[in-house]
Amino acid sequence: MNLWPELPRITKDTRTTHRASSHILLPFVINLALIITPLCISLSHSSPQPLPMRGFSDIVKAVSPAVVFITSQGTEQPQNETDRGPGDISQPPPFPFHPDQQYPFPFQPPEPFPQERSGSGILIDPAGYIVTNNHVVEGAKEVTVRLSDRREFTGTIVGTDPQTDLAVIAIKGENLPSMKWSDSDRLEVGDLVLAIGSPFGLTQTVTMGIVSALGRGDVGIAEYEDFIQTDAAINPGNSGGALVNMEGALVGINTAIFSRTGGSEGIGFAIASNIAQHIVTSLLNTGTVVRGWLGVSIQDVTPALAEAFGLQGTQGALVAQVLDGSPAEEAGLQQGDIIVKYAGKTIDNVSQVRNAAAQTQVGAKVEVDVIRDGQIHTIPVMVAERPTDLAATGGVFSDSDEELDNVLADFRVRDLNPETLQRLELGTDVKGAFVEAVRPESPADREGLRRGDIIQQIRAGGTQHAISNAEDFEHVARTIDKDEMVILLIQRRGGSLFIPIKPKP
Repeated sequence: MNLWPELPRITKDTRTTHRASSHILLPFVINLALIITPLCISLSHSSPQPLPMRGFSDIVKAVSPAVVFITSQGTEQPQNETDRGPGDISQPPPFPFHPDQQYPFPFQPPEPFPQERSGSGILIDPAGYIVTNNHVVEGAKEVTVRLSDRREFTGTIVGTDPQTDLAVIAIKGENLPSMKWSDSDRLEVGDLVLAIGSPFGLTQTVTMGIVSALGRGDVGIAEYEDFIQTDAAINPGNSGGALVNMEGALVGINTAIFSRTGGSEGIGFAIASNIAQHIVTSLLNTGTVVRGWLGVSIQDVTPALAEAFGLQGTQGALVAQVLDGSPAEEAGLQQGDIIVKYAGKTIDNVSQVRNAAAQTQVGAKVEVDVIRDGQIHTIPVMVAERPTDLAATGGVFSDSDEELDNVLADFRVRDLNPETLQRLELGTDVKGAFVEAVRPESPADREGLRRGDIIQQIRAGGTQHAISNAEDFEHVARTIDKDEMVILLIQRRGGSLFIPIKPKP
């Protein structure tokens, strides 16, 4: 049901851009009033029903009870804490930010151990199921959920998915509100949206903005990305909160921001509801996430590649590698193919292929259209389940990092996989352990170790240890004494660098 049926679509020439900031709040209100008031007058002459004077209050009253405040307590560092130290994302950010500043980062910055984190969540079922961000509850021993009517419940983690930064928790109660899902594919740039959550612990905070962009991928926040970009004010504590449309339905899960200050600067990211709904359904049904898999390494088509392949534009995804024994190999996909359609949907970039394949039911046969030698070929591919050894996990120490008692206990690593190598623009022969997380204020953090570094050698006690994967790292790490200094040889964006790490005095 449209809660604001009499609102006509505002044309692009009447839209203004703004930043949500306490320093310019008054000018923003005045500017908005200057825009909306003439519209109300002019439209009322041609429409029997003028615009409502209460703004968005009907929508807020209908949906805000389903947005909850979550606090979690635990002693584990979240895998997706994005310990995003200086310039840490796995590829250059899409905006010209200074490399010594921290972008992007989840809303709730990591805190010292033990830690309490807080964020938001959305009741999506009257049975008590809540969707939120994984980094809000990851590693939590206790989860508390507070509703808008001040009722408090103990939450149980049903399942988490670090690859999309989503989690589902459950509470038991009566007369619980819920919010309905919406089809995020129906969103258009310029649509009005509301962000609802608990920034800085201020529960039931509502901000308004527009959809600034769609399909943001390769931002470096999660393994699978299909973000809605919005200028609705989003701040620390909004993690896991709702992004709703003018029909009062859920179109996104607020997740991260780009910021120089740590607060809103008008660039926020929400996980698209179609991605979130697929993950939530899988977690509720199986407690884990089953993803479809083609078995290809792909890259975006640059203007230079488009010219080399004789293409008219840069739309599509170029197949850089077909993995042995994969569904793609069995179906006949080849290196150099350019994927332009998947299951009938036009493909513009790598993220669209990755997300579409992941959401495809295992065992389903889909038609993949590729350009090969200047001609379109339609190739049916039987989608398989993504192997677990390709998944980006939190690292080999996810359950045992507390067993280590040396300087290498302050960060986590994982194996390199073809997708990571492709994003980093590295050859398939590159070996090492990928740094997934670095504990803030630790010796490793102070010496400059960053997420995205690739550890290729550890020097300790006069011995050099070559590191080819996470298992090598784990083996060497368990031989290091508590008070022993180590020197890491790392690769960072094509260059090599030594990083000495001394234990705390």
